[in-house]
Amino acid sequence: MDFEQKQRLAHQNDMGLAACAIRLRAARAFTGLSQQNLAKEIGTTKQVLNNAEAGLTHPNRTVMKHLYRAYRIDFNFMMNGDFAQLPGDVQEKLFAALEAANNEWDQREG
Repeated sequence: MDFEQKQRLAHQNDMGLAACAIRLRAARAFTGLSQQNLAKEIGTTKQVLNNAEAGLTHPNRTVMKHLYRAYRIDFNFMMNGDFAQLPGDVQEKLFAALEAANNEWDQREG
């Protein structure tokens, strides 16, 4: 996958609700957890994750802090789609999840 494809999939420089929702869906897929299980791991509710994944709210700081500490997915990626600083193994798995998350979003919105 080339750099431009990664920029497109990550919605780089897009801080809108839809872009953040797609990145959060991909991050959760990266973890391999359901919304319920990730919420429990974070110490929040499933509704918090559901609202952010639906594009109703931005992911909150507690969610982003946990993704960084537990999975090495940082704030810059979650809020702005900046991926260059992510470790290579994280990028590899995350971009596969981003493809699926973008497709899901397109089908939902289309």
